[in-house]
Amino acid sequence: MKFGSSGIRGIVNTEITSESVLCIGRAVGSEYHDVVVGRDPRTSSEMIECAAISGLLSMGCQVTRVGMVATPTLAYAARNHDCGIMITASHNPPEYAGIKLFNPDGMAFDSGQQESIERSIDGSDFRLTSWDGIHPVRTDKNAVSDHISMILSGIRIEKQMLVVVDCGCGAASLTTPYLLRELGCDVITLNSQPDGFFPGRSSEPKEEHLAPLCSVVRDVHADIGIAHDGDADRMVAVDDTGRFVSNDRLLAFFGMREAERSMVVPVDTSMLIDAVLPGVTITRTRVGDVYVAEAIKRIGADFGGEASGTWIFPKVSYCPDGIYAAARLVEMVSQEEGRFSDQISSLPTYEIKRGTLPHHGGMGGMDTMSRIEEELRTAFEFSDINTLDGVRIAFDDAWALVRPSGTEPLIRITVEGKTRDEVKRLYLQIEKIIKES
Repeated sequence: MKFGSSGIRGIVNTEITSESVLCIGRAVGSEYHDVVVGRDPRTSSEMIECAAISGLLSMGCQVTRVGMVATPTLAYAARNHDCGIMITASHNPPEYAGIKLFNPDGMAFDSGQQESIERSIDGSDFRLTSWDGIHPVRTDKNAVSDHISMILSGIRIEKQMLVVVDCGCGAASLTTPYLLRELGCDVITLNSQPDGFFPGRSSEPKEEHLAPLCSVVRDVHADIGIAHDGDADRMVAVDDTGRFVSNDRLLAFFGMREAERSMVVPVDTSMLIDAVLPGVTITRTRVGDVYVAEAIKRIGADFGGEASGTWIFPKVSYCPDGIYAAARLVEMVSQEEGRFSDQISSLPTYEIKRGTLPHHGGMGGMDTMSRIEEELRTAFEFSDINTLDGVRIAFDDAWALVRPSGTEPLIRITVEGKTRDEVKRLYLQIEKIIKES
């Protein structure tokens, strides 16, 4: 079992089985004694949770269950334990299962910790505890209320706000609507009943999946719309006109208000960030919230995020917290003069296109990436090339990134430039190279 860019994920009972998760639990239990465990609403999550807990107990661990919660809720609960285990495949389709591991400060396990767990799993030579070393499982029913209370203590809404929230039938259903009402907002909910089949829409809150949210925001004249993925580590927004706010622009919007000195973003981030934050030091990392969090912690950055919709506020946690982000965004909008749509429209505009192509060689695809890099170097005249994560090529007025997904068997393409024609031309040329590699 190997970690991707956001935990361990795979198809239920094919790539992720009870037996494999039992080994993960034992590997974690061999290094950490006091562990808190939570899960999302997927149909497989309770099965996976039980297997992980069995592995932990067999190593003599003290285990606390918090039940079905959002990932940032579990990460916040980890502050009182040696580490936390979240059973979730985040935004992946319902047939996927996954596991994320968290430190007490909310940061996902870093590269060294991941490698240590992988070595333990591969070794599989566990020293199980004796019968009298097995502890009863504790239950903590306060994880959600504790998380809400923490957010309430630092957020103030300045004026009455009407907010439409689409929880995607995910774990945020138990948190975000209640939090915003406690803050004094009028809240209309969509898909706010937890359901592991995700019947309302895809668990990934992309623009093409959010037409109902956009329509409702427009029809009821709401101030803002909010949407989450399955485990609520992501948050995206719709403005008061019912228009989806691109995550690149939302990242800039957050950064202009959160980052005074420094900010961390991955290599696939828009050049809009550099344009609107000229006095802020921008550090770019590999794609993946754990790499962004590692850099934030290492350099003491004010804020960090990804265009996937993950936002990290180190003043509260090193875990991407879509629930806190929702409350903070509503607070920002309530404090600004004018409408949210006007604030977003005032930002510079660049053309950006993102897409994916299937890759059947498994996640990672290093052999394929080597061939693609060679073809890209031959096909283009560029000003710079970066292989920190995939292949990023820079031109005078544009850039492009080709990288393998860390969570799915896909190759991701991002192209950004000043004109639509230039972006389209580069994208099609790169797409052709990938298909032929």
